[in-house]
Amino acid sequence: MILSHIVSRLLPLYEPSEARAVAFALLEDAFGLTRTDVYAGKVTQFSAEQAARLEALLQRLCAGEPLQYAIGTARFCDGVYAVTPATLIPRPETEELVLWAEAEAHTIAAAGPREAPLRMLDAGTGSGCIAIALAHRLGSRWQVEAWDVAEDTLDVARRNASAHGVSVDFRLCDLLAAAAAPAERPSLDLIVSNPPYVCHRERADMTPQVLLHEPARALFVPDDDPLLFYRALLQLALARLRDGGSLLVEVNRAYATATADLFRSGGLHDVRLRHDAFGNPRMVGARKSK
Repeated sequence: MILSHIVSRLLPLYEPSEARAVAFALLEDAFGLTRTDVYAGKVTQFSAEQAARLEALLQRLCAGEPLQYAIGTARFCDGVYAVTPATLIPRPETEELVLWAEAEAHTIAAAGPREAPLRMLDAGTGSGCIAIALAHRLGSRWQVEAWDVAEDTLDVARRNASAHGVSVDFRLCDLLAAAAAPAERPSLDLIVSNPPYVCHRERADMTPQVLLHEPARALFVPDDDPLLFYRALLQLALARLRDGGSLLVEVNRAYATATADLFRSGGLHDVRLRHDAFGNPRMVGARKSK
């Protein structure tokens, strides 16, 4: 059976349960075969061309390449996004950040008269998945802007926005430099970010698939400065959020409390720490008071 063949090829790299999950994802995302299709035997109907493609993909996976890069797409918030080694692979916990941001945006919109339109920034957009998912969910009342430090990353994000039929203003911008720049007139109602937050000393706990393939610039911060990007986001929020606006971020669970304390001591209010579906503290939110 092709499923068993795929699993056996992946076992040197993955635990048995994970190898099986990757096998099913490969068959579904690359060939459109659901678990029901697999169990019904449709994989036995592969053409010679499909069999050759499967073998090519397996060779890439066996060489340690993540599935999402091998097939060129990743699933996120009920959508499919192009990903390349210039972008991080979207994670399930980031979907939870999107859901929180959606709820926060509705709260902001309902809070009272505001300048129109409402404006949101995704700082460090990567594949654009956060900005695009929120642009789709929030509709035309919100203008969505997204920054990234690399043009090749923004190229992927723009393709994704076009494929999803939403309008996002993608800009080449370094978050650290922008936060240090002279303050502009406050013009944002919501800032959302999943910035780099992995310390270099955590490399030993990471898989080769991540270390050797995903962009280091989107992952790592110095061991002696784990809150580097959160300080920048705090300064950005203080300078550019309108009164009553919110900052929501994904965080390293080891520094969740420290991030919340940073926002609180830095002058933001209503600081909240949220846990993900696995019980890990992974998100922090705060508001700029009126």
